[in-house]
Formats: sequence, structure tokens, C-alpha cells
Amino acid sequence: MRLYRPLLLSRVIFPKAVFRISGPQKALYLTFDDGPDPVSTPEVIDILAKYNIRAMFFLNGRNAEMYPRLVGAIKASGHLVGNHGYDHINGWLSATRKYLANVSSGAQLSSDRWFRPPYGRLRYRQYLKLSRSYKIVFWDVMPYDFDQKFGKELSLKVLREKVRAGSIIVLHDTESSSCVSILSAFLEHALGCGYLFKILSDQD
Repeated sequence: MRLYRPLLLSRVIFPKAVFRISGPQKALYLTFDDGPDPVSTPEVIDILAKYNIRAMFFLNGRNAEMYPRLVGAIKASGHLVGNHGYDHINGWLSATRKYLANVSSGAQLSSDRWFRPPYGRLRYRQYLKLSRSYKIVFWDVMPYDFDQKFGKELSLKVLREKVRAGSIIVLHDTESSSCVSILSAFLEHALGCGYLFKILSDQD
């Protein structure tokens, strides 16, 4: 079963985490996980520039270490970076000490303020420790663009039907993702519906 939104219980377990932004504006918040990627990142940056939209990129630390110029390009284009850990490890399957060390290693290459758990999987003890230092960001809409079996048409359909005011949208900045092939069409649709795009730091 695919979950396009996190379970409501997650909001109870992680009360300080961000899933959706409440406010008077009809705003959406684009986020991209797993980059930087030498193929997809430049294309994503170019598409966002065409529509004058800023976003947040939750970087994989190992990739950021391999492609520092792409990290610089993301920042130079006006986007923010967040921490997605150094390695893409599963919090449910990792000891807290190991998990926190992985997050700390990622922070040196991305952000010591914003963190998104890989897979959205986080133990409560890990959450308690991390929430002291980080704003933990989940999402409101997951279109499964990373899953080639799901298909780009269905991913675009999920985005068109599931977004709502305040949605934090998670896409994936990887060559294998359908993100690049659906991003322009989604942005055209959302802008045509009267949405505006903001970045998470606008809520500070």
C-alpha cells in the first residue's frame, strides 16, 4: 500500500516536526532529496530558474562531498540546503548513536539546522535528540517519483490531486527519478491553480 501522506500518528509522535505549513496564503513548498546528482541537479536548477521558484534540497552528505560544485550551484541559485544524513540509512534499523553520528557527518556538508530523515523513518529517541538542534522536516505529499515502477504519469497525477495549501512536497534529485520529466508540468499546473511557491525558511 502506498501512502501519499504520512500517517496522522506521525504528527502525534513527532509534534515538533514539520509536515505542512499553515497560513493564509495558498503556498506550496518544494523539497528535493538525495542529491546532488551530476545529471539531475543542473536540470532541476534550470527548471526552477525558468519559473523563478526557490526550493530546499536535502542533500546526501556523501554526494555533497563528491560534488561540491553542485552544492555551490544550488546555493548560488538561491535555494537552501538541508541535511539528509551522510549515508541514506534507515533510522528504524540503526542504533541511536550510529544514527546521530551519521546526521552529524552530513551536517558538515549541508546544514546543521534542517534535517529530513531518510525514508521518513526515525525512532522516538532519535527524534528527541535531533529535535534539540534541528528543525525536522517530513512532507505532506509523496508522489513516488523515485519508483520507476510507479511511472511518471501516476506521479504527476498524485501531485495534481493531492497538493493543498501549505503542502510540503518531496521529490528526488536523482538521475533515476522521474522528477525532471514531470517538474515543469506540475509547476505549470500549480501556478495555473493560483498557488505560489515559498521556501521553508520563510516561516522563521
